[in-house]
This record gives sequence, structure tokens and C-alpha cells, in this order.
Amino acid sequence: MHADTRYHANAPRSVSFGAALAINGAIVAGLIFSAPQFMPKPQPKPFEGKNIPLPPPPVEPIKLQPKPEKVVTPTQPLPTIPDPVIAQPTDNRIEATNVIADPPAPFIKPAETGPSVVADPPKAVLALIGATTDPRYAQDFQPEYPSQEMRAQRDGLVTLRVLIGTDGRVKAVEQVSASSDAFFAVTKRQALGKWRFRPATRGGVAEESWKTMTVRFRIEDAR
Repeated sequence: MHADTRYHANAPRSVSFGAALAINGAIVAGLIFSAPQFMPKPQPKPFEGKNIPLPPPPVEPIKLQPKPEKVVTPTQPLPTIPDPVIAQPTDNRIEATNVIADPPAPFIKPAETGPSVVADPPKAVLALIGATTDPRYAQDFQPEYPSQEMRAQRDGLVTLRVLIGTDGRVKAVEQVSASSDAFFAVTKRQALGKWRFRPATRGGVAEESWKTMTVRFRIEDAR
């Protein structure tokens, strides 16, 4: 009974094995034929251009300038050609020529001059010695105080120029400055009437001269 069971079982296994092979072969064949549909199509490669180097331009040949020829200066002096020799006549005769001399210059009589005069040397300019106040009249120098200025209790100052004659008296009066007309009036009257000077001298000789004088008026002196 055991042998029968193993005998009947061999037939179905061989059949199933062959069927399995056929099914697997069909599946493999289907995969092979369907595989191209799942593979991505190859993309075309982009065009890559290459720079082709151009040939270099032709190089013109360099023209060389001709070198100037050297001038050779001779170191030795050039030979000189002697002057031609002119034959002189053998005749010893001498030709005389008349030489006309210049006429003599006419005689000029020198001008007569008188006796020489020697000029006197210039005289030295003598200095002027100015006039001075005569001390004998010193008490008459100060003028009287003007009454209106004394009432106003004002001091005064007068400056004037006086022309002193050769006799020492005042001949003219010019005002330089004054505190008031009253001060100048009394001063002018005093100068013309009572002022006395020792006149200016030049070399011991009296001369007129101008002298500037100043007179002061003070209230304390008038009291």
C-alpha cells in the first residue's frame, strides 16, 4: 500500500514542475520585452564649440638703416704747393718817382693873454650871535595884568615873535599864541614900549633879528 501511494504521486509533481517553468519563462519574457518602455530615453548631448586659434599675422622684416660711412681725417698735414717762382729782371736800374709832400701848416700866432689874476679865497660866513635881554631893563619885562582877566581869576600865557633892531628896541610884534586877546594886547604894548635887548651881532656888527618870547600871567603874582 505504501508503494502505490509513491507511484501515483510522481506524475502530478512532474506536471506541476513543468508548468512552473513555463509560467516563470513567460514572466521573464514579459519583463524582457516590457523593459525598454521603463528605461529613460537618452538625452541628446549639447553642442560644444571649440575656439580654433587663428594663425598669427605675418611679421614684416625689419629694415636696417645703412650706417654712415666714416670720414677718415688724415693725421698728417696735406702737402703744400709752393708758390710759383717769378723770375726777376736782371736789370739793376732803379726808377725814381717824385714824392709830393704835404704843404706845411700855416703859422698861427698864439693869442695874447693879460696878466694872471689870482682870485681871493672865499670868505668864511660868520655866525650870527642872537639878541639877549638887557638886564638893566629886566624890571620892565612883565606887562600889567589885564583887569577883566584878574576879575575872572584866570591865568594867561602869551607867545610872540619880536623884531629887535640894531639899537635893541622892539620894532615889530607877531602873535604866535595867546590865552586871550586881552593878554596879548598888554604884552604887545609892553614889548613895543619898554622891552630892551642887546642886539644880535655878526662879526661884531649889530644886525636886526627875530626872537621868540613867552610871557606868563599868574593870579598869585598879581596880588
